[in-house]
Amino acid sequence: MYEGRRVLVTVAACCALAAAGGPALAAAGWGAGAGAGPGGASGGPTPDPAGSAGRVVDVGDGRGIRLECRGSGSPTVVLVSGTGGAADEWTSVADPARPTAAPRPGAGAVLPAVASFTRVCAYDRPGTTRFDGGPASSTPVAQPTTAAAGVRDLRAALAAGGERPPYVLVGASWGAMIAELFARTDFPRVAGLVTVDGASPYLRDTLTAAQWTDWMKKIAATDTGKGAEVPDYEASVAQIRRAPALPRPLPAVVLTSDRPWDLGVGNSGSTWPAWLAAQDRLARELRARHVTETGSGHGIAVERPRLVVDAVREVVERARDGG
Repeated sequence: MYEGRRVLVTVAACCALAAAGGPALAAAGWGAGAGAGPGGASGGPTPDPAGSAGRVVDVGDGRGIRLECRGSGSPTVVLVSGTGGAADEWTSVADPARPTAAPRPGAGAVLPAVASFTRVCAYDRPGTTRFDGGPASSTPVAQPTTAAAGVRDLRAALAAGGERPPYVLVGASWGAMIAELFARTDFPRVAGLVTVDGASPYLRDTLTAAQWTDWMKKIAATDTGKGAEVPDYEASVAQIRRAPALPRPLPAVVLTSDRPWDLGVGNSGSTWPAWLAAQDRLARELRARHVTETGSGHGIAVERPRLVVDAVREVVERARDGG
């Protein structure tokens, strides 16, 4: 399995190594492509060291966030990566013949594939890292971070980039918690949800007390003080639980890994059953179509991008038809 740039962060923050093989990454995609956004900053895109179609948009307070958008149409799909994952998680693909190699751009990636039928954006959260090992172009912030901070940054980046609602939010792993809180707190502008082996507040209930405590300690230990993204799950669970419930069901799909993997915490057995139980509860809460036969470990979008693209297409079409 891939053992590159995000292993230490993703194991601790819920993108653990997939025991049955395949890359253990926060959600990813694959492919290259270009396409300027409709309404970006005046004067054209800021030069982007990542060398893609992305641009750094001004989100205030002297901060910038790198945003990469392609395609046209409505609703706008917004891809939210897992812990530590930059936008290239949606524009890179794992090679099944070379499972230890870093993912590379490929024609079947999630972002370029979705761009063939609607507008789609991905972005670099502060503290994330590209597959080439370089830091993302977004301005660093103090860590740890929360789902609420992620929502504020995402709203600001979309507004600064001129990316108009309605949005279909696609959240992988930690990114699913950001996507869920965004939907709950900005419901009129959200047209649908897709979670890609997403984390959820239900993990607080399905993990044993010892597993949860050990997981929180493991995540905290990844905070080196150098700005790498570190999620504060305790605070984020509370934020989501305090947020208003969705007033009505949205078109939604929940994709769940079916190749066992483990958070590697505690001495009370595997966390895999708890992960699956939380996925079931999330799907019921969202009244989502639940896809459990994915042929994938945790990194579904890099291992099985077509599944993600198909789920996004389904939600986009339902949103266009009025839900």
